[in-house]
Amino acid sequence: MKAETERRSLRQQLTEIYELLFQRYGPQHWWPADSPFEVVVGAILTQSAAWTNVERAIKNLSEANALSPVRLRQVPQDELAQLVYPSGYYNAKASKLKAFARYLRDNCRDSLDELFSRDVPTLRRELLSIHGVGEETADSIILYAARKPVFVIDAYTRRVVTRLGLEPSAARYADFQRLFMENLPPDEQMFNEYHALIVQHGKEVCRRAPRCSACCLRERCLFPAS
Repeated sequence: MKAETERRSLRQQLTEIYELLFQRYGPQHWWPADSPFEVVVGAILTQSAAWTNVERAIKNLSEANALSPVRLRQVPQDELAQLVYPSGYYNAKASKLKAFARYLRDNCRDSLDELFSRDVPTLRRELLSIHGVGEETADSIILYAARKPVFVIDAYTRRVVTRLGLEPSAARYADFQRLFMENLPPDEQMFNEYHALIVQHGKEVCRRAPRCSACCLRERCLFPAS
């Protein structure tokens, strides 16, 4: 009974936080891309990079006609590295893009639809087996490209959750993810919007040095008191 009461309380808190963020920022229309494959490319390039720099790298790839798995395999490694240079760690990211393109050819006949036809646990395992794809990148691909309900955890989410006093006792990626996925309905559209709202809030208000006076969650937050 106590566990169920606590679960109801968490569900209510997370729902109310979502509603407050939505009222403050409105729909985010995330992920900005022209195709699911571009979402995949962006998810890899955005590792340790600001989105504005990722956009510049994607523009370079588009102008070079390199936004397809076939072209990513064809473009020489050093040339691809220069195309993605604005996103930082360009040599490593070029290798990661080529690894994904090779995996798609070798396992899915270059078809994202075939890859995304897997159930979520299988798809996640396959993505994590690809060089350069970690948990956050895999979940971003699943949520934003495959359009399947999984909650993405990033630095903004960890910061906001922790400051609100909802941090799980074990602070691993999976523990933060369970906080949302065990207390909210498995709704892809809500997970999409919720994560995007948290990112926007983290960028605008809940920064490392937060702007607490402008925070729509201030009354729920433990950080001002500390």
